[in-house]
Amino acid sequence: MSQTLQLYQSVGAKQFSAMIREVAPYFASIDPQFVELRAGYAEVTFAKRREVLNHIGTVHAIALCNAAELAAGTMTDASIGKGRRWIPKGMTVEYLAKADGDIRAVADGSEVDWSALGDLTVPVTAYVGDKAVFRAQINMYVSQA
Repeated sequence: MSQTLQLYQSVGAKQFSAMIREVAPYFASIDPQFVELRAGYAEVTFAKRREVLNHIGTVHAIALCNAAELAAGTMTDASIGKGRRWIPKGMTVEYLAKADGDIRAVADGSEVDWSALGDLTVPVTAYVGDKAVFRAQINMYVSQA
């Protein structure tokens, strides 16, 4: 089990969310809250509030990308084997609908071969309620540590 997953399980979602904001301050801009983290799955939420809005009053594209990278990165860390490391190499995004409410970003790695090395594609979908508003494919490079 990864250190990230062990930490999440030992301190709980609320404390883990606060710790992530301290370790990686750029995520603090969206004030993320973890809902769930396990091997192959991560769910992060953040509220629609002034700090994450664009000029038309919807959640800004970069805030959505920030949540996607956080969900995908922590899920990747929780999923790869011991003695491995990862780094994001790129992200392809699609904006599916106006993000006009609170956001729930889900990284679902159930179809990813976590035993592989090299480039792995991690899918993330962001929702407002049950409506998908954003989709990302994040290319993670996994190597031996």
